[in-house]
Amino acid sequence: MIAVENILRERLFDKERIVDLLNADANESKFIFNEAARIREKYLGKKVHLRGLIELTNKCSKNCFYCGIASSNKKINRYCLGMDEVERAIKFTDDNKYGSIVIQSGELQSEEFVSYVEKILHKIVEISWGRLGVTLSCGEQSEDTYRRWREAGAHRYLLRIESSDENHYYKLHPKNAKHNFQNRINAIKTLKETGYQTGTGVMIGSPFQTIENLADDLIFMRDLDIDMCGMGPYIGHEDTPLFQHKNICFSKEDRLRLSLKMIAILRIMMKDINIASTTAMQTLVNGGRELALKAGANILMPNTTPGIYRNQYALYNNKPGIDEEADDSKYSIEGLIERAGHEVAYSEKGNSKHYHKRMVSCAL
Repeated sequence: MIAVENILRERLFDKERIVDLLNADANESKFIFNEAARIREKYLGKKVHLRGLIELTNKCSKNCFYCGIASSNKKINRYCLGMDEVERAIKFTDDNKYGSIVIQSGELQSEEFVSYVEKILHKIVEISWGRLGVTLSCGEQSEDTYRRWREAGAHRYLLRIESSDENHYYKLHPKNAKHNFQNRINAIKTLKETGYQTGTGVMIGSPFQTIENLADDLIFMRDLDIDMCGMGPYIGHEDTPLFQHKNICFSKEDRLRLSLKMIAILRIMMKDINIASTTAMQTLVNGGRELALKAGANILMPNTTPGIYRNQYALYNNKPGIDEEADDSKYSIEGLIERAGHEVAYSEKGNSKHYHKRMVSCAL
């Protein structure tokens, strides 16, 4: 095993060295976290950018083995926010100077859904007079749909791969036309080509996953040259097929340790991308989102979904904040940012600096 200090000094992040970093003990891990914090502050400062999160609908055409809103789950009530509810969430986000908004949903490809998202994008521009940055996380779509949404006002798109290893990917998803590994990768590449600030991410510590898989995930994101990342620990859901394998996944402590290391190592490898401190971190441990900020994350997503729907957008068990309204989420987010030693970047879109650099390079 190569010493952590030597790896950080040499900056040669091949698979063997990344595995060593992920396996580093508590004492050596301090060097990783300190370096990630240094790089974050040097390239991005202390600001944390906010994204007001709207969980638009829990209807989904996919049947992922880990997800509580998979199409096969008949135990949940399906919903879709009405335009009046969406407008109130948009206005709350703009009035509270979050700077950006996220539309997240199950994966649907119907013309009805595509047109509805398009109308919402126009409404965001109208209500905020173009002040709000817009991120979409609405799954795989056609290139035409990506372009329609881009032209309607979307700036960023998050499409998580969940695992960059094809064998492991099919431990998490059915192997069929709707869950095709290569199609997922191609969709991420299409997003980049369409002009989005493009993001992806993985689940950390899921059943059948190895440390080597996680090292490959980091290399995958670096080589794909993403602009932003949303990744977090695997949290099981009792109404999913993967839950029966909960005893063979990493322990809660290891999932926390590895999640923080994945954030820190990615920050060191990709200095100026946006990295989210995900809600799943808070599910794993109280204060988890603060730890993620300290490890190198710079994005938080306070939930603006009406409280009556939050327990129905249950991707995993024990999701925090389901009994809150938007105001409650705002105050809890502000407090955790302060406790993490950072500051809120009000009224800023928080676009990826990496994206700007990438686009300038492409233009030359």
